[in-house]
Amino acid sequence: MKTWKATTAAVLELVAGALHLVTGVAAFMLSGALAVGLNIAGLSDLAAIVPVPIAAMVGLPLLLLGTSALVGGICALQRRHWGFALFGAICSIPPLPSIVGIVAIVLVALSREEFE
Repeated sequence: MKTWKATTAAVLELVAGALHLVTGVAAFMLSGALAVGLNIAGLSDLAAIVPVPIAAMVGLPLLLLGTSALVGGICALQRRHWGFALFGAICSIPPLPSIVGIVAIVLVALSREEFE
């Protein structure tokens, strides 16, 4: 029997995952723009060093979390692989504790019997 809980959790996970992906891509673009700006300013030594931590510490984790949340949302929508759906809901919480991720976790947990 399909209820609204798993579908709502899936939509919340997909939205959070898409937002994480957009933010991760923006962090990569910002680090690239920073490198170009430092290069134009004549600080080519800093241009090779400064943007890397931004991309590695902000952009990459957001891309990984976003991808995991999207996969979890797809699993929740198909009602398969409850563990993946729960993992995707957990990945939709960071970087800031969001109500979207917390609600997704609760709804996935409550709809466990709907999964294969």
